[in-house]
Amino acid sequence: MSNIKSALNGITPYVYGTTRLGDVKIPRQERIKVAHAAMNSGVWFHTSRMYDEALEVLGEAFAEEPDKVPKLIIKIGWDNINQIRGVIKENLDPLGLSGMQIGQLCLGGELADDFAKGGDCYKVFRDLKDEGLVQGYVVEAFPWTSEPVLKALRSGYTENIIDGFTFYLNPLQRFASNALWDEIVKSKKPIVALRTISGGPVHNLRDVPGFAWKDYLQKRAVEIAPIFEKSGVKNWTEFCIRFAHSYPLVKATVGSTSKIENLGEFLKFQNNFNPLPDNIVKEIETLQYKWSDELDIHAEPWTM
Repeated sequence: MSNIKSALNGITPYVYGTTRLGDVKIPRQERIKVAHAAMNSGVWFHTSRMYDEALEVLGEAFAEEPDKVPKLIIKIGWDNINQIRGVIKENLDPLGLSGMQIGQLCLGGELADDFAKGGDCYKVFRDLKDEGLVQGYVVEAFPWTSEPVLKALRSGYTENIIDGFTFYLNPLQRFASNALWDEIVKSKKPIVALRTISGGPVHNLRDVPGFAWKDYLQKRAVEIAPIFEKSGVKNWTEFCIRFAHSYPLVKATVGSTSKIENLGEFLKFQNNFNPLPDNIVKEIETLQYKWSDELDIHAEPWTM
């Protein structure tokens, strides 16, 4: 990859996550208004057909301001190579676009196995680039999908075709397995960090019943809150963005919101690259290694 230009070059430090734009409980015009605000900021977007109406909302906003269509990271995959083109079409058609900057490779079933052994999928990835449908790729990892990604990375199959790796990376979650994380760091591969603020302010996650969508997040918030307080950082969003960008390999962090004021907070802190103090990062790292061994790698898919 060192001999080619990465498709991640120029990515904005904050990428707007569009998950909430698909929420039909929020009036559509409010969602379109937030989409326009994010477009006007100039940041990249992250989206997926999985996010209910998000693509349709984005397509409407893009049609209204075609000169402000953002660069996009879009989830593609899933279980075999024959699905990939169809998935790309399902995403691009509602957006009214002919291609995307980054395809986020979501690997399952036969496709994950093929990826791990350097199989036919890599030719498909190259063909899609040659056709202009996708300019580059990041590979998604969860605790339950880290192993095939690790095998491919260790074997060198990802070189010159995969631009980076993406997974939840915030103070409460580091969803690449310990082995995959260590390999990415050792090989100095770019990272796009997902789920910037862990699902909400740490004190809410710790103290408000039902705020954390899973019990493990509440328990982790109990451990992280004192570290956050000790850091001297007053704002949780700032803390999370600075945590992600404490790692030079992190090129961007993806955070979702349906509220303009929250978008403004992400944008306010997106260029604060002042890393957290080393001792704070090390304390969080120690917890994340422990959590990964104790829970993450043993979790059933989509239970975290």
